Amino acid sequence: MTKQKSFEESIERLEEILEKMNSEDVSLDDSIALFEEADGLIKTCNKRLESAEKKVEKLIKNREGEVELDDEGNPLTEPL
Repeated sequence: MTKQKSFEESIERLEEILEKMNSEDVSLDDSIALFEEADGLIKTCNKRLESAEKKVEKLIKNREGEVELDDEGNPLTEPL
């Protein structure tokens, strides 16, 4: 079983895939395989970001147990 890439490793791999796909010497079959790999990495990264966002929201809850949001729906934070 392969070790799951960290978020940063996944982003780095996505950048590598983008470079390869932008090169003129990649075949159609290779492009499709790279696209499929990128799609999986993007889904994984999005899940990790959603999880991190939920953790941050828990950390910034006010005393009543609610997350305070600004006008755009973003969690409010206190300056350090």
